[in-house]
Amino acid sequence: MSRVEAAFRRHRTQIYRYLLRRTGDHHAAEDLAQDVFVDAAAMLERVQEPPRSMLAWLYAVADRRFTDDARRRARAGRPLELVEVPDERGQEYGRAAGRALGAAIRGLPDEQRRIVVMKLLEGRPFAEIADIVGVSEAACKMRFARALRVLRVELAREDLRP
Repeated sequence: MSRVEAAFRRHRTQIYRYLLRRTGDHHAAEDLAQDVFVDAAAMLERVQEPPRSMLAWLYAVADRRFTDDARRRARAGRPLELVEVPDERGQEYGRAAGRALGAAIRGLPDEQRRIVVMKLLEGRPFAEIADIVGVSEAACKMRFARALRVLRVELAREDLRP
């Protein structure tokens, strides 16, 4: 079994779910996930040593694929819309709190938003997030802490407290 086949079998669901959260569209997520593994196969043929963390590398490829697709859609006049995917975990906090938190997260700078989403919503360890973002683990933790401070301030403005 090739490295790509092994990676596909092991990580296809995680990559698909990541893209589904980003697109909010089942079909777009499936298409992009396929593209990720096609890209991975082509890239792995050109390198002698596989990436240190295959999953982190696949997430980086998926992120690039998603960004490329979003740009292509924007140029064609069909931009992807930010979608709010219903999540049963947030129901106990109420719709107002969920909307306020979503707005606060969307208001973060791109890199901080990615770190917060990967840590809080995807439950990834800081070491993996740091690999994906391309910073040290300490820098990743610092950016996460700063983002949480911003989120607390934004939620306090909405008169929402933990």
